[in-house]
Amino acid sequence: MTIDARAVDEAAERLAGVVTRTPLQRNERLSAATGANVWLKREDLQPVRSYKIRGAYNLISQLEPDQRRAGVVCASAGNHGQGVAFACAQLGISGRIFVPATTPRQKRERILAIGEGRVDLAVVGDTYDAAAAAATAEAAASGAIVVPAFDDARTIVGQGTVAREIVDQFGYSPDVLVAPVGGGGMIAGCLTYLAERHPATKVVGAEPAGAASMAAALRAGHPVELGELDTFVDGAAVRRVGDLTFGLVQRCGPALVAVPEGRICSEMLALYQTEGIVTEPAGALAAASLGSFRPEPGQTVVVLVSGGNNDVSRYAEIVERSLVYEGRKHYFLVNFPQEPGALRRFLDEVLGPDDDITHFEYVKRSNRETGPALVGIELGDPDSFGNLLMRMDASPITFEVVASDSPFYRFLV
Repeated sequence: MTIDARAVDEAAERLAGVVTRTPLQRNERLSAATGANVWLKREDLQPVRSYKIRGAYNLISQLEPDQRRAGVVCASAGNHGQGVAFACAQLGISGRIFVPATTPRQKRERILAIGEGRVDLAVVGDTYDAAAAAATAEAAASGAIVVPAFDDARTIVGQGTVAREIVDQFGYSPDVLVAPVGGGGMIAGCLTYLAERHPATKVVGAEPAGAASMAAALRAGHPVELGELDTFVDGAAVRRVGDLTFGLVQRCGPALVAVPEGRICSEMLALYQTEGIVTEPAGALAAASLGSFRPEPGQTVVVLVSGGNNDVSRYAEIVERSLVYEGRKHYFLVNFPQEPGALRRFLDEVLGPDDDITHFEYVKRSNRETGPALVGIELGDPDSFGNLLMRMDASPITFEVVASDSPFYRFLV
């Protein structure tokens, strides 16, 4: 199948009446922060709460009758699995979906609910790539048809219908389109359409800093496997991008930005608290990238809100990561003198008036002169950290900052 703008047009016809024509909403907060006219493309409002429905349905709907009887199989971090489950339910096809253990429970339950009895779920490995290997093995053994999450022409052009829809809604092409990047299906599809029909539009790809596999591939000149992978942004944490998607991205040359996971958490909270939009980490990835690059004042910028499947149990970690990223939360190993009033003096003489202790873990008393404690402090003003350290140095305690790159820190956040 040729991957071009015409194929995107044909996919759009196939998806008409099946997927939601999601709204474009101007975002006052991001517009004020950047000086541009920032619009959110709300793909979180799809029936499966992400754009993955587009590629999955476009592919499965084109299967021949004997292929449909064989059923389908796929690997997913959660959202693609929901798209496949939706297509299976709509088209009456059986499917099996493989997900890694890092997939939130909420996504697993949604896959089964959306599948309406047509799909079953298998949890394999700790990464998307492990699940993909299991799905490939299952297809070889059973004869089921593999539905790739990103590295298939039908998936790519299905995702590219987002760009076509944006142009149709505006009546013109935006100056900038910001898309999330995991395996590369969405950005490859959008680049394909825009490069041919609206080449003046700049496309920016946002990758998680801990899973920037497309940037690694472009540096190497071919897809490579990342040695280390942070799976926090589970919807975009892919160890190796696709061969097809890499070729399209390399040819079109979009700008890529790596977005720190803490910055993504801060944007998730801002979307929720200001706009009332619930996103998962991958869903806020593109919007969070506006803190890493600056559009020109007055430009029309469209940001894809790509997924709203967030597990509410993750919010404690999301808040923690956000506070640490913004410099508001710090951890210390503190040796307190083992004498009455030591903690009171610490509160009175060391903490600032707007600071708060949010974590305190004291090791049992001994016959030593000092007793160690793990102390978490949330600052009222992140710029006051230097003053806090000066007051700690001037006090009788000894302390050590728990650095964010310390192995011990991983037990805290």
